[in-house]
Amino acid sequence: MPREKLSRLGADALTDSELLAILLRTGVKGHSVTEVASSLLNTFNGSLQQLCQASLKELCQVQGMGLTKSLELCAAFALAKRMSLQRLAQRPEMRNPQLISNYMRDIFSNTTQEEFHVLMLDAQMRLIRAERITIGLADRSLVHAREVFRNAIRESCSSIILCHNHPSGHVRPSKCDIEVTNTLAKAGEIIGIRVIDHIIVGNRINEGAANYYSFLEQGRMPNQPNI
Repeated sequence: MPREKLSRLGADALTDSELLAILLRTGVKGHSVTEVASSLLNTFNGSLQQLCQASLKELCQVQGMGLTKSLELCAAFALAKRMSLQRLAQRPEMRNPQLISNYMRDIFSNTTQEEFHVLMLDAQMRLIRAERITIGLADRSLVHAREVFRNAIRESCSSIILCHNHPSGHVRPSKCDIEVTNTLAKAGEIIGIRVIDHIIVGNRINEGAANYYSFLEQGRMPNQPNI
């Protein structure tokens, strides 16, 4: 049983479906809680990411998942996200693209649309604040320099990092991604706030490896800064 395995080996030794079974607590007539948990995970292609993005209605439609179990599961996912956001509030240094992508993946964890964010940094590359600029973009031209730099100027930032997500998981930059990077980097030179990097984050991790694209790492930032 998952609970016995948890007490003996710890949470890290449990599979995703076993952890879900502990949260669900009980099964239904004709199906054990382990079977309900496996069915729930399979409904969402074995992806915890897809599961945590599911609506209450979608969860309730899974066999063995009533309103109460679905609400409890939604609450567990909400708590996990809040814990992640509290951890992110400790003003980490933003010098490593992979660490930045992990930071942003927590923020993007439940999003199904593209979002464009700006990380505002002090002179020591510590995070001052992160701000969402746009959501649900169909046209990158909607990312205006005035929106990107308005609060960066107000916060007296030394530099910024651009971030957006690709919910599909494919992180190669589009033509528009490249254009907006070049445009904002040039605007930053004029304003006096460096654009250090533009990081595209996939909303999942592939085969244990972080799924992101860093313009800085790829040598594609205009006037490549030395950080």
